[in-house]
Amino acid sequence: MKVFVTGASGFIGGAVATRLVQAGHEVRGLVRSAAKADAVRAFGIAPVSGTLDDHALLAREAAAADAVINAASSDDRGAADALIGALAGSGKVLIHTSGTSIVGDEAMGEPSDAVFDEAAPLAPEPDKVARVALDRAVRDAPGIRSIVLCNSLIYGDPIGPDAASVQLPRLIAQARETGVARHIGRGLNRWSTVHIADVADLYLLALEKAPAGTFAYVESGESAFRDMVQAIGETLGLGDAQPMDGEAAVARWGREMAVFGLGSNSRVRGHRARALGWAPKHDSAEAWIRAALAPAGAA
Repeated sequence: MKVFVTGASGFIGGAVATRLVQAGHEVRGLVRSAAKADAVRAFGIAPVSGTLDDHALLAREAAAADAVINAASSDDRGAADALIGALAGSGKVLIHTSGTSIVGDEAMGEPSDAVFDEAAPLAPEPDKVARVALDRAVRDAPGIRSIVLCNSLIYGDPIGPDAASVQLPRLIAQARETGVARHIGRGLNRWSTVHIADVADLYLLALEKAPAGTFAYVESGESAFRDMVQAIGETLGLGDAQPMDGEAAVARWGREMAVFGLGSNSRVRGHRARALGWAPKHDSAEAWIRAALAPAGAA
């Protein structure tokens, strides 16, 4: 197939695009700079220079492709509308990338018993209403085999172009910079987690098998932030994890990341991915943290 991937130099898009090339597909990937073009080209991805604001470019690439994977942004409504408009009535595949902060709360390190599967109704916080509406617009797009994959906290080493995930690298960088590994508040908030290799496997499976209108949570495991940050601190030799107050967290990372990316609970169960035959191979973010941050030569 000819597949157009947005975010082709990013953590998710780069992994998916690289796996598509390895599977024999012809992949064109949206990138924003010459350096990123060189990076994706090294993995067999044909670079398309532009941004999500280039709606005419997105429409041309979508119309010329057999399938489109939007992995650049979960929130850019204009870009999504451009892709939907170009594909409407074609019967082609559109896979849109969302994130499970749509079920997130404003717990700032406190725990929650709320767990969501795909059948559970959503009552998003005001910050996430637009994302939920965008997911719905993709699923309801006419004449498209549209699929929304809603990823939980993704961990793992990059597959393809060098890139980093969203949440754990920020906590690791903070620990290295300050010499103290910190979680927000008590760190008892929990997120579902998934390894990037398993994410990429699911995108390829969804491209092949997912029916139109599919919405699937993507998860394989769950961790409290205190446990993940403890693994960071111990492995870096910094000792026990310590709390960070909410005001300091917002000052460092901004409201969106502090409240919904690092301080919230986002616990989901993905039944629909497994119904497609997805069988994730990894289930522990903490194990990956300890392996990835271990000193060279450590047993």
